[in-house]
Amino acid sequence: MPLTTTGELITRAAAARTAVPAFNIISLEHVEAVVAGAESAGAPVILQVSENAVRFRGGRLLPLARAATAAAEQAGVPVALHLDHVQSDDLLGQAADAGFSSVMYDASRLPYEENLAATRAAADRAHAQGLWIEAELGRVGGKDTGRVGGKDTGRVGGKDTGRVGGKDTERVGGKDAAPAWVGGKAGVPPLDAHAPGARTDPDEARAFVADSGVDALAVAIGSVHAMTTRTAALDHILLGRLNAALDVPLVLHGSSGVPDAELRAAVAGGIAKVNIGTALNVAMTGAVRDFLTEHPDVVDPRQYVRAGRDAMVKTVTRLVGVLCARPAP
Repeated sequence: MPLTTTGELITRAAAARTAVPAFNIISLEHVEAVVAGAESAGAPVILQVSENAVRFRGGRLLPLARAATAAAEQAGVPVALHLDHVQSDDLLGQAADAGFSSVMYDASRLPYEENLAATRAAADRAHAQGLWIEAELGRVGGKDTGRVGGKDTGRVGGKDTGRVGGKDTERVGGKDAAPAWVGGKAGVPPLDAHAPGARTDPDEARAFVADSGVDALAVAIGSVHAMTTRTAALDHILLGRLNAALDVPLVLHGSSGVPDAELRAAVAGGIAKVNIGTALNVAMTGAVRDFLTEHPDVVDPRQYVRAGRDAMVKTVTRLVGVLCARPAP
């Protein structure tokens, strides 16, 4: 069937109180596995191409985009294309002509004011091309005192203690303290929105969405990018506050490390799009490694790549079932 749009899929999912799974693709085998898994589960899916994946392919967007489009047009379920974690304005400008209906513009590495200005400009440019745009709030914190679950975790003596360049209550690369709001001062470099302990402040998020004009916001509630173990615990109280504060769909990044029960609870709490990447790579790499260990003389890549693709299909089918199951009435 023809490509659908990310906005359509998310609108339908929100109305059904489910979420749209969005899988990051790197190779043709990723594309085939995601579509096959979605067909097996009987649910729509988003194929995501990250700026890193484009860089891996020599900076060329079209080869993978064309493959994804061709697979989507032959799929038995609705499929949309999304350009993920875009920082390059040049790449943003290529999205619409390459078949993408949406982009995630990532200025979260910048201090709040710069993030807002860059995202506002990107949103204007995306909307002029008919693209739906998602953003991520990198500097988390601000006016909120850092209360999580009723405990004050982020302020000492009226000052933000999660700041960069002072005493940190939320160390990255050492022992982590309780989750904290990070930032609070103009020009302070942000903590990555999915670093351990990062959280999105609802008041700041509300202002950011209103001032930037984005269509969806990726929020930091406890997931972390590139996790290979499924041990992340989400802050569902904070998610409830964010859902109440914002009138745009909420997105969960770094979902490979989130257990099924936590994913279901996140969808019930208002998450409408769930990004998954590492889980596919774990499945593929593990299957290829096992196959070559058992068959050390095999040199035909079709044999071990098929094993990797089949493993990804199983992972996609399971996760789509988790995210797209309608809640009990």
